Amino acid sequence: MCQVVGLNQNYNSASGTLYHIQIEDRGPILDRVSEREVRRLNVIVCANYGEPNARIVHGRDHDFPDVRSHEYNRFIGGKVQELAAEARGIIEEKEQRQVFRIKTLIRDYYHTKDEATKKEFEEANALYPFLFSRAWMELKQERARAGEELAPPPPRPAVVPREAELEPVDVLYPLDAELRERVIEIERIIIELGHDLMQLKARGTADDILMQTCRKLVGRAKDSLSGRESSEFTVRRLEMMRNSLMTTWKQVKSRLLQK
Repeated sequence: MCQVVGLNQNYNSASGTLYHIQIEDRGPILDRVSEREVRRLNVIVCANYGEPNARIVHGRDHDFPDVRSHEYNRFIGGKVQELAAEARGIIEEKEQRQVFRIKTLIRDYYHTKDEATKKEFEEANALYPFLFSRAWMELKQERARAGEELAPPPPRPAVVPREAELEPVDVLYPLDAELRERVIEIERIIIELGHDLMQLKARGTADDILMQTCRKLVGRAKDSLSGRESSEFTVRRLEMMRNSLMTTWKQVKSRLLQK
């Protein structure tokens, strides 16, 4: 009575990349973040499905009240279909961001011949061959329309704002289920912390020290989740990161409760 059939669905994106969407009803579980019994649906999206370079590009837990009835199971079944449609939208949005990034890398290399930039777009070509092809074709079409060489990319800001409330964009989801579960949990804490911090800012009660602490802590966590340093992905390091974020989040929540 406490679980419904999940979903396993293949999806071809607009660029032609094959994805696999998996949604699992994990039934009632104890959520470690809220310390409440919840009904959890877990969403995993794998790109380049069935290929040697397959990788998980999206993972998220969606929690609902712990209600145990046949009627509620039908409600959860409907949510499974909604999350599948949402996952398809996330795929297309992620691909648009990657195409923009690849086009920027190609433009950068065209004007600078920087070897580090060349390495980046070669890696992008290996990971996202269909997206690289799409980016290359779009650049050729833009050049043909303009009748001139590739325009240089717009100047980048000297400092990129790294507000704690911004969701992580580039996350490496490990294939190991235990590590992936911790990464998804940390990503969720970052998002929830950001929402609560925005409420504090709206009230005018978020002081500079708290804001700086959140920016630094969340910034380090985002860098770790990007997978740039493989050593970050150990159970111990992820647990330490989670505990630090939870401590800061509790401080923010306690301020929200103050009148």
